[in-house]
Amino acid sequence: MAEQIPAAPAQSPVELKAQIEAERAGKPFLIYRDGPGQQQIFTLTDDLERVTVGRETSAGIWIDWDTEVSRLHAELERIGESWTVSDDGLSRNGTHVNGERVVGRRRLRDGDVVRFGRTVAIYRQPLVANVTETKVASNVIDRTSLSEAQRRVLLALCRPFKESSGYVTPATNQQIADELFLSVDAVKTHLRALFAKFGIEGLAQNQKRVRLVELALKSGVVTPRDL
Repeated sequence: MAEQIPAAPAQSPVELKAQIEAERAGKPFLIYRDGPGQQQIFTLTDDLERVTVGRETSAGIWIDWDTEVSRLHAELERIGESWTVSDDGLSRNGTHVNGERVVGRRRLRDGDVVRFGRTVAIYRQPLVANVTETKVASNVIDRTSLSEAQRRVLLALCRPFKESSGYVTPATNQQIADELFLSVDAVKTHLRALFAKFGIEGLAQNQKRVRLVELALKSGVVTPRDL
């Protein structure tokens, strides 16, 4: 029976913003939560060839809060343009990728879920992800897909994300209405249409707005310059 992969907790707007900025930088990275539950992003920069993972203070990715992680638990290594993870008997509890225990060395692909002990990390390789996304032209939302009114509402929704620091949340319906001189009902109508166009109408109500901002910024429909 395949191991059940734990669901990732919802990101706060500031955490989402940090992830978007890491993706824009284009370097591979691991995103995970530390002991207190704070999001951490470890970027695999060009000067790195090998990174150790474990509870040793010398580990590149130091997971001191997780007692199921060994002192030297696993190793990430760059091979060519790719990153791999290997355990090779280093840890007592093993390293898992997408629910499967790693035996020897395994190449990481964008979106892989890597588990060290109880700590779950997502591997992101933004440049590869962007190339993949451009192949699915029929599913891409661009500026021409939106009416002028929808685009204005979307920009107003994303406006708080203009600044690069501090805790931010998407604009409220009332804030959007005040900025655009619309009624709140009109704003809600446009947002419902945007949720449908971006395919997120099925999400929980409290997740839709943040997800819409994420998709708008990732797709380039909204850019920092627009804000």
